Amino acid sequence: MEHDITKQKDGELTESKGLNPRLIDNAKLIKRLEKPKGRIDVVIDTDTFNEIDDQFALSYLIKSEDKLNLKAIYAAPFHNDKSTGPADGMEKSYGEIIKILTLLEREDLKEYVYRGSKTYLPSETQPVISEAANDLVKRAMSYTEEKPLYVVAIGAITNIASAILINPAILDRIVLVWLGGHSYEWPNNREFNLYQDVAGARIIFSCGVPLIQLPCMGVVSAFATTGPELEYHLRGKNKLCDYLIDVTTAEAAMYQGGLAWSRAIWDVTAVAWLLDGDFEYDKLVHSPIPEYDDRYAFDENRHFIKYVYHINRDNLFADLFQKLSR
Repeated sequence: MEHDITKQKDGELTESKGLNPRLIDNAKLIKRLEKPKGRIDVVIDTDTFNEIDDQFALSYLIKSEDKLNLKAIYAAPFHNDKSTGPADGMEKSYGEIIKILTLLEREDLKEYVYRGSKTYLPSETQPVISEAANDLVKRAMSYTEEKPLYVVAIGAITNIASAILINPAILDRIVLVWLGGHSYEWPNNREFNLYQDVAGARIIFSCGVPLIQLPCMGVVSAFATTGPELEYHLRGKNKLCDYLIDVTTAEAAMYQGGLAWSRAIWDVTAVAWLLDGDFEYDKLVHSPIPEYDDRYAFDENRHFIKYVYHINRDNLFADLFQKLSR
């Protein structure tokens, strides 16, 4: 196993071939995993062209500026039938971010969009250098444990894991909210964001970063909508809403088909964890270990993370529709 873990009286010493041994103070970590109060600074890491839920999540974050002060947007790599490889996926995501900002008429944010990794981590010790990883390292160093930078990640975790490997000092200055992996009860852990870069996932689950995990199947999969619901609440409200309906309907026709369909808008839930409202329920769990064979390993001696186990679907969609249609 890549990570050797030694229990300590007041915490946990995590040793990785890519990171120096680090004492994890569980009491301090639990404090840092509390929901933030007041307005906070946020960056988002997104494979925006991959599906249609990233567009909703990015728009929702920008429309929640009374609580979330967006500082930067990072384009994440992805590889599926919409890209020829992770580099192409990242570049297409960069273009989609710019398109969403245009629809939102937020030209002021375009200078804070950064290209991310062109490949996934080659190992658990080697970062992938990119504009996004370098910006996160530089930006995070101006924050503190008491006033951290919140990182919302809704794609492969390559950019964030790379930043941690480049400068582990940012672990004391960020809080990471990641939509990745499936629920612990799901029969396998072959989830798109995670299996693209298992090395990156193993880093963030083992390094002691304050981590909030939103599992996909079995938890966030409940956050689904339908064509008639989107048409009723969003059609004709603005250019962005019409675009979101059109791309969601087109993707549903391609992948779901049939007379009746529903579509999970997964990534919105990662943004929602940071907001004030009755949107989600979470609990403290010992950090699992994502293995390379699409399963989790568990060890109750490991440090804590926050695990979201339920989405209050109706409350969250009500807030999302209200904000997008403004």
